[in-house]
Amino acid sequence: MLRDVFGTKNELTLPISATGSGGMETAVSNFVEPGTKICILAAGFFADRITEMAKRNGGSVARLEKPWGEAFNLPEAQEWIRQKRPQVVAYVQAETSTGVFTAGKAICSAAHEVDAIVISDCVTSLGAMPVEVDETGIDVAYSCTQKGLSCPPGLSPVTISPRAVDRLKQRKQPNRSWYFDLSLIADYLTQSHRYHHTASATMFYALHEGLSLIKEEGLQSRLQRHRKAHELFIREMEALGLRMLVAPEHRIWNLNTPCVPNGVDEAKVRSHLLQHDGIEISGGFGPLAGKIFRVGIMGPLANDEGVRTFATCFSDALKVAGYRR
Repeated sequence: MLRDVFGTKNELTLPISATGSGGMETAVSNFVEPGTKICILAAGFFADRITEMAKRNGGSVARLEKPWGEAFNLPEAQEWIRQKRPQVVAYVQAETSTGVFTAGKAICSAAHEVDAIVISDCVTSLGAMPVEVDETGIDVAYSCTQKGLSCPPGLSPVTISPRAVDRLKQRKQPNRSWYFDLSLIADYLTQSHRYHHTASATMFYALHEGLSLIKEEGLQSRLQRHRKAHELFIREMEALGLRMLVAPEHRIWNLNTPCVPNGVDEAKVRSHLLQHDGIEISGGFGPLAGKIFRVGIMGPLANDEGVRTFATCFSDALKVAGYRR
């Protein structure tokens, strides 16, 4: 079931006993060793975190940067990858800090031209948007359980392509992380079954149930439900006179980022929603601190009733915070 949601036939597809950041560290620590040249497309907080992990693993890091909230010019990204000729390319498919979705097929194509492995952060997209690992050309993808999969946090699903597995076998040095060493974990799962670590059985039961619900609904039906909820959310925000940070063709369906209106205290809006309606949303951070709201519409809440209920409460909170159209 996990392969179906990822859109892959990769044999090495499994949940790592960790949060999404643990999945990120699994990806980086296994494919970046001292001297590895890694190119990172950076336009948000989680690309910055990949950068930090790559540096800590001794990687030689190059970054193609865009302002937070902007999408990459894909021909520009392709040419940059061809010029840099890295061993690893990393990008964030769904950047939680900005609401930008990056379609990665062009990035993966250019990376494969120079024989690079592609790492993609799918933490926010898996289970709510098409990830399409095989069709896109992603070699290493990781996610989490508490967003699009609608499960408790605590596991990080990952999938590794055959070419990435071959690259893993060519490592010159052992992974600096024992816990996230995919060679040890794969050996435990598929060959020796030699004890590695004790995983949380309850987390695996929860993930199985979450995936079963997706299968029952039908993956495409679930994705389209999130798309329609997103489109309704946009209409509701436009009716309130708010604009979105991200251009329409680059928006994440299940993580929406309306801009804070001039003169409105966004912290007061969020506080009112939480205290008065029991609804918690996030604000921006980094360069977007005080400039956007980050609103998750996913899982069982991704429907007309969920969106309209939020929009009504959000409108009231904006008025309390001083919003006047």
